[in-house]
Amino acid sequence: MPGPPLKLRFVSSATRTHQLPDTPAEVAFVGRSNVGKSSLINALANQKQLARVSNTPGRTQLINVFEVVGGGGSGGGTLVDLPGYGYAKVPGHVRKDWGPMIEGYLLEREGLETVFVLVDGLIGPTPLDVQMLDWLADNEVPHTIVATKMDKVKSSKRRTRKKELAEGCRLEVGDIVWVSSAKDVNIDQLRDLVRSHLS
Repeated sequence: MPGPPLKLRFVSSATRTHQLPDTPAEVAFVGRSNVGKSSLINALANQKQLARVSNTPGRTQLINVFEVVGGGGSGGGTLVDLPGYGYAKVPGHVRKDWGPMIEGYLLEREGLETVFVLVDGLIGPTPLDVQMLDWLADNEVPHTIVATKMDKVKSSKRRTRKKELAEGCRLEVGDIVWVSSAKDVNIDQLRDLVRSHLS
């Protein structure tokens, strides 16, 4: 039986790891700009405006921390929304800071249990996605791939799309969590995964 929505409460934003609050356990979400990260976090909490959703990619420019309020099978902990990568129209000085900000967080954050890497299910992994996955693997950072926007893939093409996306990530189809925030597809499965890392 699926668990209830995650109870999330915004705590703080930061540009560097040392500015973040302590946590007993944390999961992070990272992905290309416009991959649907904020929408997915809102879906996990069943709230519309928890994480800022915008039609303009690149709006998440800080490390945003949400506290997972106890109950619902989780032991608390925190969830982090990392800046989206790869959007050229963000001011250069901001974009230049994203690499050190994200890499510093992923390497230095105490309590980080796993990283959910969001890949656009409609277009598959981009070179930047593959670069991120290789970097995480090289640095032995635990991670799970979440394919978003699966509702936008025509049902007749879904099987092929899943196979191609998995191959692009060098994984099996079953190793990837396939979700749709808009249609609430497999959101329960992802919630359970988040809870399992925070319990």
